[in-house]
Amino acid sequence: MTAVPEGPPEPRPDSTGDGPDPRPAQPRRPEASSAAPPGDAGATQKPPKPMLSAAAAAALPPRPPLPADDAPQTVPLVSEEVDTMDAPIPAPVEPADAPAPAAQPETESRPAEEAEPAPEPRPAPVIAQVLEPAPASTAHEGEAASTAVPAVAATGLTKTFGQTKAVDGVALTVPAGSFYGLVGPNGAGKTTTLSMIGGLIGPSAGSVRINGVDAVAHPREAKRMLGVLPDRMRTFDRLTGRQLLYYFGVLRELKPAVAESRTADLARAFDLTDALSRPVSDYSAGMRKKVLLAGALIHSPRVLVLDEPFEAVDPVSSAVILDVLDTYVAHGGTVLLSSHGMQLVERVCDRVAVLVAGTVLAEGTVAEVRGKSTLEERFLQLSGGLSDVEGLEWLHAFSD
Repeated sequence: MTAVPEGPPEPRPDSTGDGPDPRPAQPRRPEASSAAPPGDAGATQKPPKPMLSAAAAAALPPRPPLPADDAPQTVPLVSEEVDTMDAPIPAPVEPADAPAPAAQPETESRPAEEAEPAPEPRPAPVIAQVLEPAPASTAHEGEAASTAVPAVAATGLTKTFGQTKAVDGVALTVPAGSFYGLVGPNGAGKTTTLSMIGGLIGPSAGSVRINGVDAVAHPREAKRMLGVLPDRMRTFDRLTGRQLLYYFGVLRELKPAVAESRTADLARAFDLTDALSRPVSDYSAGMRKKVLLAGALIHSPRVLVLDEPFEAVDPVSSAVILDVLDTYVAHGGTVLLSSHGMQLVERVCDRVAVLVAGTVLAEGTVAEVRGKSTLEERFLQLSGGLSDVEGLEWLHAFSD
């Protein structure tokens, strides 16, 4: 057996055999190999067929059976071949149970703004941060939650010291986002009530809930939402003002950089910048009150419990504190405070409760409690009026 010599193709005879075919010769398709494989040197290889998709191949008619090995094979003329490249390909018909083609993986592209991370912005001033609503949910859900769940709900609060019942079954409901005042004469139980609500002492009976959280069963979770300013609070007065506020911040699990930034913001708000480097023991009573109020605000609580926040504070500082608290409440915070200033409570509070001898005698909006009189007049009526000043005639004669 000899190999078929290579060379230019000879003219093919036409169908009648009278001469060369006047039609142009069809271009030959490239062969898989220039030489025939061993054992098939005499056989003419068929040109390769173009590759079809699986769906198109399934739609083509079946091929006829191959002839036997000893049957003579004929090579069809090019003019008689069916050129599948020129023939129209029927539309693919996918079987009903054919699996869906796998999706091509898409190259993930980072957004333009994420290509280079922006530098971390400086923390906003704490006075703005405490005004933000709690990150509980969306705006509509937050409004519904704040309307449905009170910021403070005290039921049957009772506190007994030995044989003395300081608080007897106090019930208070402080709506979220309100300015709530607790007034009463000295010894009425205001400080004891606020101490139980703020988690400083435990009640002998009753319950306290902070934004729906049971403060007795889950004190840690409830205290995270509280900022407390006790009356005559003892503190680490050998620290400087800056050190004390930083300590309050890290105690509330703030990052050191955030605690330092908020310390500076609060010092500016309460006019304490020049006093930050001085020991707290050198502060006046009003300055001490302001630095402790700043410490109650530094972690951006949801509820502020303030016992006599305006005591020993000058009028200018009182105006600054009121401005901060008004803005805080306007942005969703809640303030519960006690005060002896009836005019102040009447001017800034939404609701008020009058506490006398450990019992709430009146509670509601300021207009509901005062009626047709002023809040001070109503307070005097509820607390028993003025005491008898008879028997002090000796005071009218001077000893010298």
